[in-house]
Amino acid sequence: MRKYEVVIIVKPGEEEAINTTIAKFENIIKNTGGNVDKVDRWGKKRLAYEVKDFMDGYYTLINFTSEPATVFELERVLKITDDVLKHMVIKLED
Repeated sequence: MRKYEVVIIVKPGEEEAINTTIAKFENIIKNTGGNVDKVDRWGKKRLAYEVKDFMDGYYTLINFTSEPATVFELERVLKITDDVLKHMVIKLED
């Protein structure tokens, strides 16, 4: 198993909707055999440039341990989720 981190920028809005979106990605990691090590919510921040007509976004960093197949599934769902403005998955050094 390898260590990864994903930064997700979600559309700003109601806290309940943001929590549901972030929980969705945590569940994908857990259901595909990975372990969520840490969830760090950075909160609402101003974007450097406009993304999908938004100037603000809710930032979240998730550190997790999983197999590469989990990362492929996570990225697939991140790409098709309308509430996600941007995301980046990084493999960490051992």
